[in-house]
Amino acid sequence: MRLLGRLSLVFTAAAAWLPAAGSAEAAVAPTAVIRADFPDPDVIHVGSTFYAYSTSSRAGRIPVASAPSATGPWTVRGDALPAKPSWAGDGGFWAPDVSRLPDGRYLMYFTAPSTATGRMCIGAATSANPLGPFQPVGNGPLVCDASEGGDIDPSSFVDTDGKRYLVYKNDGNAVGRPTVLWLQQVGADGVTFVGGRTELIRNDRPEEAGVIEAPVLVKRPSQYVLFYSGGSYTGNGYFTGYAVSPSLTGPYTKAYRPLMTTATFDGAVQGPGGTDVLGDRVFFHGWVNDARHMYTAELGWANDYPVVRGSRVRYEAERGTLNHAEVRTGAAGASQGAVVAKIDHADSWVDVRVYAPVSGAYTAYVAYAAGYGDAQHLVTVNGSAQFTLSYPNRGWDNWTQVPAQLTLAAGWNTLRFQHQTRWAELDYIEIA
Repeated sequence: MRLLGRLSLVFTAAAAWLPAAGSAEAAVAPTAVIRADFPDPDVIHVGSTFYAYSTSSRAGRIPVASAPSATGPWTVRGDALPAKPSWAGDGGFWAPDVSRLPDGRYLMYFTAPSTATGRMCIGAATSANPLGPFQPVGNGPLVCDASEGGDIDPSSFVDTDGKRYLVYKNDGNAVGRPTVLWLQQVGADGVTFVGGRTELIRNDRPEEAGVIEAPVLVKRPSQYVLFYSGGSYTGNGYFTGYAVSPSLTGPYTKAYRPLMTTATFDGAVQGPGGTDVLGDRVFFHGWVNDARHMYTAELGWANDYPVVRGSRVRYEAERGTLNHAEVRTGAAGASQGAVVAKIDHADSWVDVRVYAPVSGAYTAYVAYAAGYGDAQHLVTVNGSAQFTLSYPNRGWDNWTQVPAQLTLAAGWNTLRFQHQTRWAELDYIEIA
């Protein structure tokens, strides 16, 4: 594993849910809050009202919705950008971003088709009201370089020192060129560029299928976190990943596995992407038939790394604390070797620390191998709640998962897996 994998906040493909030991209810899935086409959502909070903006749909060029809370009820209010900018042609307007300027106005970045270049380019508009109408700024786009495939997916970021930035993507995958996520400082008006741009990350992972997009930058106490989407937005391969850096300008290191995928949600969301972050929540879209609905889920920060409730997080067992247990590396089929609970020590145990964004019900999927009959561990949660977890005999080279339902406290929790009967080797634990 690379840097983030070694922190044990990594993700894996999911298995189907099965009934399990423990008394807690099933894990909480993300909530579909706009059950209509509302792709690439951007969400802001003004006073007591939440506002969301999306890529073009039947609801308008830039549909806008509002709600009294993050979970709704949401109502689509109409078109926030009824007047098309003079430089834009016919076609969809993509991935808007709305933020508030120091003078109280609202600034919208958007992506639109440029008549001059034939490529998608980034424009801006302002309004005194978050519902609009937004009026285009200037007579041309902010960023429009046809040689790099055009430019799309703008988002705003204001650092703790008050400096404002535009983060965006050059659409290189559209013309067979590298796709890069860029950082550009802007003035207080959000449209005056300051200095040159800086590359943050580019499309260099197999799972990205040549595509990264939809950047959103967040500042945490110890590091900057850059969320992005990868893969083709048209199907289940679309995902949300992230990269981190101690410095705003990088270098950024991508997480070993994505933050949200169809598999980490156990199929509850198809192709989760176009993600926005607002406080302790993420908002994103997922496919439902031929439309992309808007979802939201709770977000937590484990040592300043993002954890989304309902999306599986993997914790490697061999990174835990062991007592009279051994780490056996190179076990066939295991991801990083296996932790073996010795049968000849009644007090053999492994402690694994896991993170919960909020308190409540979660499901732990325990990857194990057992070869000499069914085995059992006594599982203790935070030193008190206990239950017996059984591992059916599947053979030592047949790694499988068994689910267990847990109640976790907000923040870090300790799970102890203690020998009870026979033999079982633990590979990892996933928390959903």
